[in-house]
Amino acid sequence: MEEKNNKIDIILLLVFTALLLGVNIYLFAGKILPVNAIGIGIVIAAILTLSLYSFLYKDNPFFKIAENLFVGAGMGISVVIIWFNYLKPELYKPLIRYAVRDNIPGEPNFWLIIPMLLGLFMFARFLKKTMWLSRWSFAFIIGGGAGISIPVVIHSFILKQIEPSLQPVFVDGSFTLQSINIILLLSGTISVLIYFFFSTPHTGIVGNISRLGIWFLMVAFGASFGYTVMGRMSLLIQRIQFLLTDWLKINIQ
Repeated sequence: MEEKNNKIDIILLLVFTALLLGVNIYLFAGKILPVNAIGIGIVIAAILTLSLYSFLYKDNPFFKIAENLFVGAGMGISVVIIWFNYLKPELYKPLIRYAVRDNIPGEPNFWLIIPMLLGLFMFARFLKKTMWLSRWSFAFIIGGGAGISIPVVIHSFILKQIEPSLQPVFVDGSFTLQSINIILLLSGTISVLIYFFFSTPHTGIVGNISRLGIWFLMVAFGASFGYTVMGRMSLLIQRIQFLLTDWLKINIQ
């Protein structure tokens, strides 16, 4: 059975390769795609797109090649961005270039030696004898990151969430649509908090309010899941449009 499945996979692999070659030869020979860098780029993008979606059948060499290219290209781009956006303007120009080049106006910023050493200590984790040096770097990263992110998280996810619930229910002495919104917000906030209050048994009034909190949680989770699916479907539609219009030159309007 396994040999039969392997034969089927090889046949499908050959058919997929032949179709890709045949379609691209037809596109270039019929001058549907220009024989230049733009046309070749479109063909490569189409092949990589189909290769990645081939994982819907099963893991295969086309998917592995496209996956490795994606990861490698992403890592290469990240290295270039880190160099030009961070290392070069923040470390090389104000400090290192004075040591490797002569007759440069200005003076080096020797304070940058400290963060440079902390950055180099990160690579000390690769050696057992120097692994302890990386703890200093991680301590600064975690401590500094926590000091920066905790106030932002408190402001964004706690204070900003409390602010709408403190709005008056009656606007200018009248009951409006905004009042309904505020009541729903208050009801959802209180019922969800009571649902997660486990010190009291969820019976009676507390149980009824906690069940209301479950409804609010399910609505929130459902909306979040729907938004995620909608985003993924948008990516799929965009890729299909690319394959039909840019690659195959099919007018779908």
